[in-house]
Amino acid sequence: MNAEYNRIIQSLKMRQYAPFYLIDGEEPYYIDLLTEHFENDILLPHEKDFNLITLYGKDVAWADVVNACRRFPMFAEKQVVILKDAASLKDFASLMGYFEKPSPTTVLLIEYRFKKADGKTKAVKYAKDKGLYFNSEKIKDASMPAWIRDYGKEVGFTIGERESEILATYLGNDLQKVVNEISKVRINVPDEKELTAAMIQKYIGISREYNIFEFPDVLTGKDMDKLYRMLNYFLNSPKAAPMPLLIGSFYSHFSKLYMATFLVGKPEKDIIAALGYYKLKETMAAVQIWPRARVERALMLLGKYSTMAVGIKSNNDDKELLKELIGQLLN
Repeated sequence: MNAEYNRIIQSLKMRQYAPFYLIDGEEPYYIDLLTEHFENDILLPHEKDFNLITLYGKDVAWADVVNACRRFPMFAEKQVVILKDAASLKDFASLMGYFEKPSPTTVLLIEYRFKKADGKTKAVKYAKDKGLYFNSEKIKDASMPAWIRDYGKEVGFTIGERESEILATYLGNDLQKVVNEISKVRINVPDEKELTAAMIQKYIGISREYNIFEFPDVLTGKDMDKLYRMLNYFLNSPKAAPMPLLIGSFYSHFSKLYMATFLVGKPEKDIIAALGYYKLKETMAAVQIWPRARVERALMLLGKYSTMAVGIKSNNDDKELLKELIGQLLN
């Protein structure tokens, strides 16, 4: 989660208010959370009717904003004024007079949604210097898995590296979308502590027919027609299965399969204790086709191709590497 956002929320909860807040940026998730806090948590329920004022930049003039801020709160210590869509406010620079002498009984939130306020203007510079400024930047794709794992901790879900990579790949860096999908899982399994790949597949429904969860199972199974259909799909939709993520999925599958080769003939309770219930029948059936030596070779190939996928000793693109890898595994 965003450390600066957490710091602001903590100060708000401690009722340590800046005279005004300027929040901007292309990522609406944190802007929404902060705005909701100003709307719901600063004033008591019975104080909101008279002391919560919401204005929209496209509908008001700068003088309307100042007049709202200058009025006295009614039956409360403070009032909250929220200026939404501030980028549409004409003569934003005219708010400078208020910034210089803000009302001590008003908490003003200025929301610049989907863009960054022009930091070269005097008014914005002053707002940043004398008030509290927060920029809600888009999370970079490479940082999304870590963000997902941190968010999981916030809601009591342990999310592994593989699972966070899967979610990041399929859901992108739209934070609200990611939060909504994880919340969907949480509603269905309120007591689970770990977000598993099986839950992602069942409750989020990522690529039900063609997905990286099923691809390794199909590879080690007997349905060759489905295998070639899936391979063709991934070759024509490279974004659906980036090589590093696909190799991680294969490695997890073959590691489980390798463990299963030592459990053939063991009591069922021992097998379940070691492998769990999930796809247990399919795993033990695959062992009949993939003996230990073949699984060991597959794991060595995956190690080789994991380095090639990041450009070490290979200039081939993901599409070529995928064709090579599947061909080698089936050899």
